[in-house]
Amino acid sequence: MRRGAKAVVIGSVFTVMVGGAGYGAYNLVTAVSGDGGMAEPAPVKTGPPSGAEVKETSRAFFTAWEKGDAAKAAQYTNYATAAETLLASYSAEARLTKVRITPGTPSGTTVPFSVSATVSYEGKSKPFSYDSELSVVRGETTGKALVGWKPSVVHPGLKDGDTLVTGESSSPAIEAVDRNNVVLTKEKYPSLGPILDALRDKYGDTAGGSPGIELAVRHGDQSPDTPLVVLAKGRAGKVRTTLSANAQAAAEKAVRRYDESSVVAVKPSTGEVLAVANHREDGFNAAFLGKLAPGSTMKIISAAMFIDHGVTTATGPAPCPPEAVWQSQTFHNLKNMKPNENATLSESFARSCNTAFVKYADDLKVDWLTNEAQQNFGLGQDNWKTGIPSFDGSVPASGGPDTAANLIGQGQVQMSPLNMASVTATAMTGVFRQPVIVPRALDDRELANAKGLSAGTVAQLRAMMNRTAVSGTAAQVMAGLGPNYGAKTGSAEVDGQAKSNSWFTGYRNDVAAAAMTQEGGHGGDAAGPIVAAVLRTGG
Repeated sequence: MRRGAKAVVIGSVFTVMVGGAGYGAYNLVTAVSGDGGMAEPAPVKTGPPSGAEVKETSRAFFTAWEKGDAAKAAQYTNYATAAETLLASYSAEARLTKVRITPGTPSGTTVPFSVSATVSYEGKSKPFSYDSELSVVRGETTGKALVGWKPSVVHPGLKDGDTLVTGESSSPAIEAVDRNNVVLTKEKYPSLGPILDALRDKYGDTAGGSPGIELAVRHGDQSPDTPLVVLAKGRAGKVRTTLSANAQAAAEKAVRRYDESSVVAVKPSTGEVLAVANHREDGFNAAFLGKLAPGSTMKIISAAMFIDHGVTTATGPAPCPPEAVWQSQTFHNLKNMKPNENATLSESFARSCNTAFVKYADDLKVDWLTNEAQQNFGLGQDNWKTGIPSFDGSVPASGGPDTAANLIGQGQVQMSPLNMASVTATAMTGVFRQPVIVPRALDDRELANAKGLSAGTVAQLRAMMNRTAVSGTAAQVMAGLGPNYGAKTGSAEVDGQAKSNSWFTGYRNDVAAAAMTQEGGHGGDAAGPIVAAVLRTGG
């Protein structure tokens, strides 16, 4: 099952079926009238399929699938060509036989079902079972009731471009261990699944192991295979990570409290990643690869830029008016925030006053924030080599209203929790240490560099973050974690979302962490408790 092996790829194929039952196919019923003319075509059915149609269409589809008749089963879908390709590979490439499908009780036009099958390869066999669902739709041209085609009908782990393959694994298995030699498994730490797959994909061939035989999802986007059934174990090679089993356990537990959440913890003195966890329906490693506006957590970088360019200081002025206008765009603060025209930068930072930062947009050059992020915090240069795929952050030198919006983590700024954990680590030590999840010694890769921050800037950032944790917007969730601690809250508005994304970053002793919860509200509502829970472990 090496990547060079033959595999049929599932795509979004929208080929028109002429004369078939596929989506877009023409199948008009005509009749000759008594005077020799042609009668009008029978009317095409419209509206949602009836309960009887749902039952009959799904039954016919399941029957053909069970018999291995891919062509016939595909004719009961609205994209027959794509469906036939995948259904044919179900037996040919995935080596799945003895298929039995048990439908559940329909809910409207949706039919849940269970699949049991046997996967076999070179004399080795194992059972394979899972649950999925399909929806019955009305063919737009034919009016027939058809299965609404998507790859997840065949298996819930399949997306466009994916395929199921059985054979030799694309890379040997690994035994990943933490910094103290504790074995890390996806069974014990579920959200490590994609991280362990990525480590296996990169280091499996060099870790001393040998490949096994498995049924796996091969992803069309070239991300690591996702094993489903192991028919024969290979010899696992050992891969040491920088993770801490204790911190990882705390991170796993914390993100499970909030849907669509991600968190990363790093060791500021070394850059080592101590924990990475995600609780997301899509299984995406947003902790490392997310690209979202970070909201007011970005004010750490903006405040550093103000200080480094002499715009103001922590104890210098940063008035907080009720609103601020920059190039026709009006910016506001959080609801119920009292204005303070005599506020210092430290106070406006701790209260997370947007207008205090926006008011200084006139004093900035368009590339100052970008240069601060790249040159001092090591962001946005596409050169991080963490050991697995990751995003380095993006702070473009954008003009117009985005010049002001970028200062408060909106506009065109994009970050991941990994990026913001690194920002906090740099702010508290003054040294940018590129985050790593496996030691550099494992493959001698070149890490990213940045010049870092002056001692004076660090002292002011630490004081402002400490004030935020003691008496500012982060005080409630950081209570009891002092004295060597600090934090910054953030919320990012996103078009089309009812609630803002919740962001939070903080440090305690030699641990820095950042979290993001999509549609989690204010920073202290969801992301804050996640970070606080991880910081309490002490790494």
